[in-house]
Amino acid sequence: MEFPRRVGLLARRTGFKKDALCRSVVTSRLARQLTNGTRVGGLSLLTSVRGHFSTHARFSTTASVKDCKALLYKSHGDPVQVVQLDGMELPAVDYGSVLVKMLAAPINPSDINMVQGTYAILPDLPAVGGNEGVGVVTEVGSQVTSLKVGDWVIPRDAGLGTWRTAAVFSEKALTPVPNDIPLLSAATLGVNPCTAFRMLSDFEALKPGDSVIQNAANSGVGQAVIQIAAARGIHTINVVRDRPDFQQLSDRLQELGASHVIKEEMLRKPEMKELFKKVPRPRLALNGVGGKSATELLRHLQSTGTMVTYGGMAKQPVTVPVSALIFKDVKVRGFWVTQWKRDHAHDEGALRDMLAQLCALIREGKLSPPACTEVGLQDHTKALASAMQPFASTKQVLVM
Repeated sequence: MEFPRRVGLLARRTGFKKDALCRSVVTSRLARQLTNGTRVGGLSLLTSVRGHFSTHARFSTTASVKDCKALLYKSHGDPVQVVQLDGMELPAVDYGSVLVKMLAAPINPSDINMVQGTYAILPDLPAVGGNEGVGVVTEVGSQVTSLKVGDWVIPRDAGLGTWRTAAVFSEKALTPVPNDIPLLSAATLGVNPCTAFRMLSDFEALKPGDSVIQNAANSGVGQAVIQIAAARGIHTINVVRDRPDFQQLSDRLQELGASHVIKEEMLRKPEMKELFKKVPRPRLALNGVGGKSATELLRHLQSTGTMVTYGGMAKQPVTVPVSALIFKDVKVRGFWVTQWKRDHAHDEGALRDMLAQLCALIREGKLSPPACTEVGLQDHTKALASAMQPFASTKQVLVM
């Protein structure tokens, strides 16, 4: 295989730029020739690159990339108005940090809320937007042990700032993910699938044949709930707002594994009794909306069932009927995946096991990312505006 083509294939595999790889190979070969006094024509391309980068990373504390492009905001407000594309200088890679080339980062509702200044945690300003995404490690500090050049990584916690082309992060701020899963799956792995996984696992001991009811079923979390539940043999009753393309949306959710897709209005109709002749009443309700929608979910829970609230899209309080507490003894809980990760910060196995199970479902074709629109950083204004539209059908993903 001719040299340029081999370099091109390796660039796509590793995430490095093609011209950087060419320089790396040449530098590596020259260094070996000078050291050994012999030709190394038989040296494989991949070994040359890995050898160059690992040697460089082991001894250098200066980042090979000096700056990056990033989506910054200097004040809170409307994301379309306050988020700007700008250049940033990168700090040196010290002994405990890594240089990461960002590959893709979604725009999630929590990202929008953070820019607006309404989220539970807010970074110091100016800040880089984005809490989720995937990147490839291109350089490691001398005392980094859990990561190596070429690893794909995602943030462990919120507030890292992923809407940028490159960054120097602490080793402890990242967790590796396999690079044999689709890029968009990796970019959207850390928030919504993890939220769905934990809610289906931690609040009720669900068994095959049990039922779960959820609103916001077309959201990123909702779609992950449908797929993970289907893989476990659990029925899902999926509630969405009425819309012109309801049937199209219903068909798409059923293709993912949804047992039933209904409109919000259906929750208040006698037809729900007919539905529960087909599936048992749910033991678990998942609320991402709040307001009347959450109250209706509670009405359909089994006795001693649990409703878990993870979002509040309606921006209305959750009202719990007294009868549900007294006569059905329902439990009302909340969940925030960021808090779960912080609570398990010293339990490395818990996060890795969850990610391993999710990646296994991805490889088996049982867990796919939501429909995504890929956009460049230069088109961020349009992407942010699209992400805030009601009835958005696709997730905006920034591709670097």
